[in-house]
Amino acid sequence: MNVTATHAPGTFCWLDLAAHDNEGAKAFYTALFGWEADDARYGDAPDEVYTTYRLGGRDVAASYTMDAAQRSMGVPPAWLQYVCVEDAGDSAARAAELGATLLSEAFEVMEYGRMALVQDPAGALLALWEPLAHAGVGVRDEPGSLCWVELATRDTDRARGFYAGLFGWGTRRMEGSPQAYEAFTRGEERVGGMFGITPGMGEMPSTWFPYFAVEDTDATAARVKELGGEVVMGPEDIPDVGRFCFLQDPQGAMFYVIKLAPMPAS
Repeated sequence: MNVTATHAPGTFCWLDLAAHDNEGAKAFYTALFGWEADDARYGDAPDEVYTTYRLGGRDVAASYTMDAAQRSMGVPPAWLQYVCVEDAGDSAARAAELGATLLSEAFEVMEYGRMALVQDPAGALLALWEPLAHAGVGVRDEPGSLCWVELATRDTDRARGFYAGLFGWGTRRMEGSPQAYEAFTRGEERVGGMFGITPGMGEMPSTWFPYFAVEDTDATAARVKELGGEVVMGPEDIPDVGRFCFLQDPQGAMFYVIKLAPMPAS
């Protein structure tokens, strides 16, 4: 198991799902990935529960019920990606200088850390996470855990400049993809991907999407349909990368799964 104890600044470290119905989300994802669920109450209302999911005893993700005001406005369920930073307040201020919309100033999340919520210049939401007691995911790149994060954006040029200024990310063109695709890099490490939204994708907003590793992409896609979700695209192969599929859970939150190609022998 690829155990992760800490995360370097400028890398993705956590994700959680804002659902319309957390109990429904919990039933779907535990059945799909075999996650164990642990509920923690953060308020007095019945639906004020934050569910942490674990795989082999290590944290992999979380979910909660979106507040009533957002639900009444028709805000769709979605996965939110978190990037580790050294100082959430400083990073939020820098994001605003670079043209982001600051949706939430940095605030303390009990003893776990400090976070801020920003919307990049093209509209994609992202959380900035300054870890204290909670570093983030405890396992990556194993079946049932996060293995990649990808930005679908309406302005690749602005995104490229924004994330370079905020996190120091570079970009590298990826060959073999069915569409123009770039990897965000931190030194030699690939930390995420990006592609431009095309007219054929309709009104899709700029969004960061998670990829979860699986043992069998086709079987996972079939299981999603059995559980009430939908297959949006795929399964398809990417040479030397893996077999992936774009999926939607029963409440509408979108995510990818991928069976990663074997690493080349050294």
